[in-house]
Amino acid sequence: MTEIASIAGVRLASVAANIKPWNRDDLVLVALDPGAAVAATFTRNSFCAAPVTVAKEHLCSGGVRALLINAGNANAATGERGIADARACCAAVGRALQLPPEQVLPFSTGVIGEPLPLEKLLEAIPVAASRLAADGWSDAARAIMTTDTRPKLAQRSVTLDGETISVVGMAKGSGMIQPNMATMLAYVATDADIEPQLLQSLLRESVAASFNRITVDGDTSTNDAAVLIASGTAGPRLDKADDDNYRRLRDAIVQVHVELAQAIVRDGEGATKFVTVQVRGAASSDEAFKVAFAVGESPLVKTALYASDPNWGRLVMAVGNSGVEGLDPSRVNLFVDEVQLVAGGGLAPGYTEEAGQRVFARPEFTITVDLGRGGAAEHIWTCDLSRDYVAINAEYRS
Repeated sequence: MTEIASIAGVRLASVAANIKPWNRDDLVLVALDPGAAVAATFTRNSFCAAPVTVAKEHLCSGGVRALLINAGNANAATGERGIADARACCAAVGRALQLPPEQVLPFSTGVIGEPLPLEKLLEAIPVAASRLAADGWSDAARAIMTTDTRPKLAQRSVTLDGETISVVGMAKGSGMIQPNMATMLAYVATDADIEPQLLQSLLRESVAASFNRITVDGDTSTNDAAVLIASGTAGPRLDKADDDNYRRLRDAIVQVHVELAQAIVRDGEGATKFVTVQVRGAASSDEAFKVAFAVGESPLVKTALYASDPNWGRLVMAVGNSGVEGLDPSRVNLFVDEVQLVAGGGLAPGYTEEAGQRVFARPEFTITVDLGRGGAAEHIWTCDLSRDYVAINAEYRS
């Protein structure tokens, strides 16, 4: 990948805390200069991890100046000890950077149900604080990986009032991926100057267009979070959503989030196919999403994708199993790329197995479902379900 731009006012460091028996960095510290604005969204899983609970509390306090991210241990389902450990990590960062602990947001990813190896983190945090640098994005993207096979980075630039504004982002995730965030962590930063409430609104909008449209296996993690940072070091002050400068910046941030979201699906555990599920002709957006995720999360559909098997019966099964009330099968049409499989609820005239198989054999293609019920349309991104997915997750704690 091309060299990742730095964001003025944002410094990163990656170190090895040896959280698991691996030979790699697994702890990232991000330091923000005074004046930065920070927005975040978190998992909706009721068993949310201790760092999520603490991060939410600290975010409400305002004035966030640091993020701490560890891989290898989720610090989830760890009770009061988990909360205490997350707070102890924040306090350690505060000591190292001379900040109040409430200005630190903790994040963890990895195995659920195991206590955080706190002493290892407490030893590594001062080392990370001594290595902070503006060019740490690539190393950080590798350090936050768990079952990911490659780091996930994206960047864009946009001109606002003649000044170049940068947007840089990193993410991790490849399994336990489902909307409402997933077992993913995402961090995007810009040097733009954005009013904090507008930044939070922008993040919600961008997540809806990106991370909430992906699924690998239908499981929502305990730890997922997305963070958007505006260091405020460049460009005009943005405080109105109807401003042209804001719209241009919003588009760049959405593009970064979409690229990161799609990278997660492409790197889905054992995935060999990247598939867009497009639903049109729906009565509402919610209905379109309901059908899209029913198709994109069906194990039978996903294994057919892996086999490059145009088993269209599994597709109509998933559409019919979506829970849409009053769905009329005789109005449903279904396509894969340029090939129509289903017309009026049955096999399309002229369809051949060979034509369907050619599309299913592609590494990327689009499944289009037309419900014939209205004008709403939505899309999601999914992948296949392979033998490697089972092996990776069966051996995850080994």
